[in-house]
Amino acid sequence: MKIVVIGGSGLVGSKLVGKLREAGHEALAASPKSGVDTITGTGLSEALAHARVVVDVSNAPAWDDAAVMDFFQTSARNISAAETAAGVNHHVVLSVVGTERLQDSGYFRAKLAQEEAVRAAPVPYTILRATQFFEFLGRIADSSSDGQTVRVPPALIQPEAAEDVAAALADVALGAPTNGIVELAGPEPFRLDEVVALVLSANRDARRVVPDVHARYFGVELDDHSLAPGDSARIAPTRLDDWLRSTTSARTA
Repeated sequence: MKIVVIGGSGLVGSKLVGKLREAGHEALAASPKSGVDTITGTGLSEALAHARVVVDVSNAPAWDDAAVMDFFQTSARNISAAETAAGVNHHVVLSVVGTERLQDSGYFRAKLAQEEAVRAAPVPYTILRATQFFEFLGRIADSSSDGQTVRVPPALIQPEAAEDVAAALADVALGAPTNGIVELAGPEPFRLDEVVALVLSANRDARRVVPDVHARYFGVELDDHSLAPGDSARIAPTRLDDWLRSTTSARTA
C-alpha cells in the first residue's frame, strides 16, 4: 500500500522509508526537498493521493517558541485537511516520551499542541512517543558546553537508536490505529550525564561532563520522572555499547 512519510528525508524518516520499501510498500518521502511543504500546503494533496497511511516525523526548522508552535500547529492542520480529502485511514505521528511533563519548554508545548491537533482530527491515529536518540546525545553535549565543561542534569533516561525508532514506526504504521499513545524506550536506563560522558569518551572527546541538577534540557529542569517511560512502554533492542561499536566501526571504515 502507499504510505507517505512526512519528513522522509531526515534521520528517522529516511530509515523508515527504506524499511517500508523493503517490506514491499510504496513509501513516499515527502519533504521540502521533494516539493512537499506542510506549512504552505504546496504539493501536499498530490503526495497524499491514494495513500492509506501517513507518518509524520517532521521537525521544525526553527525552535524559538513562536516559530516552533506555528510550525507544528499549521503543519498538523494542513496534513489533516489533505488526509481527509484523500481518504487516509491512519495517521501516525512521532512525539517524545514525557512531553506533557516538559511544558516549561516552548518546544514541548508545541509538540503537545501537535498531539492535541492529531487527536482532534477526524483521521484515526497513533501517537508514538520515543525517548531521546543515541544519535542526538552529542548535540546535547554541544548545546550544554562551556569550553571544556559539559553541564547536564543527572536525570534518568532510556535512550535508543534511531534505527529502532524507524522499525517501531513501520510496525505501528502497518497496524491498526490505536487512537492513543504508544511509548518506545531503549533497553537500558542511564543518568543523562553518564550516557553523555560515555558517548563523548567513545568519540575521543576530551570534554568533562559535570552533573548539574539545575542544568536545563530544552529549557526545562529535570527530575527522574521527566523523561522516564511508563511501565507498558515497548523496549527497543539496541544497547548503547552495540550502537557505539557499530558507529565507531562505520566511521573507521
